[in-house]
Amino acid sequence: MLAADKVLQVLLKNYNTTTLRKLFLLLVIVTSVTNAYARFHIPKPMLTGVYLQWGYNRDIYSKSDLHFKNGSQYDFTIHKAKAHDQPDFSGFWTNPIDITIPQNVYRIGFYLNKKRTHSIEINFDHAKYVVADSQKVRVSGRIGNETFDRSDTTLYPWFVHLEHTNGANFYFINYVGHYELLRNTKKNYRRASAVWKAGAGIVVPKSDIILMGRHLDNKYHVAGYVAALEGGLRIYPFKNFFFEATGKGGFANYLNALTVGDGGRINHHFWFGEVIGTFGFDINLNKKRLQRQEHKTAP
Repeated sequence: MLAADKVLQVLLKNYNTTTLRKLFLLLVIVTSVTNAYARFHIPKPMLTGVYLQWGYNRDIYSKSDLHFKNGSQYDFTIHKAKAHDQPDFSGFWTNPIDITIPQNVYRIGFYLNKKRTHSIEINFDHAKYVVADSQKVRVSGRIGNETFDRSDTTLYPWFVHLEHTNGANFYFINYVGHYELLRNTKKNYRRASAVWKAGAGIVVPKSDIILMGRHLDNKYHVAGYVAALEGGLRIYPFKNFFFEATGKGGFANYLNALTVGDGGRINHHFWFGEVIGTFGFDINLNKKRLQRQEHKTAP
């Protein structure tokens, strides 16, 4: 007990509340994945099918502290900045050929057992993140030789404008659990199922930045990591064609987003929520291939 007390005292002394929250989040994710593995462990996984999905999303974001840093030129933080998504659904009418303009989603999944209750999924969420212009914020730090801490700064776009609109770009590897709710017994196919997903990955934003009068629409850049949980419903109107509606909640940490080509970096993180609608198609593997896989995995 004394050792445990000492460890707790060291943690409280050396880590602030935000860091402890991150550690707690990591602990929750690790525990959830461990419990999921214990409950849904597949003794002899085999590839029994593939599915493809395409759809669109809406997003909400928590407030975020934006830390801009470039050596001796500037080192300042915009505290608790508000941000919003940019769905761009008007693109369906202005440029209907390009279906990738709005905030979109695609997934490629691999079923791992005959009952299709387990799968692994490659997931891309093209979310867009825009810091709201002209909001009142606290800004503290240093620009050049001037040090400041102002609590009522108006965030004019000529001073700072930040958006990941091509986009925030979440890349996940997800474990997916499927629970059958309804079945067409006559034609022997699933009609409805509950799905839940746990995953993590990287963020690859293409950031459009204005910083103190300088503007740059950056290149794509691996900037940090993301983790999330997701759940929802999958409906099959036909045997291999389905619609899926889910809600997702997660945490994204941009450790080194690019600024305006001056060697500077932006560090910020936020919680996010997504509402996602997709349609998809199951691709079945032929019976002979499944029989070969079963033969290989047999003891």
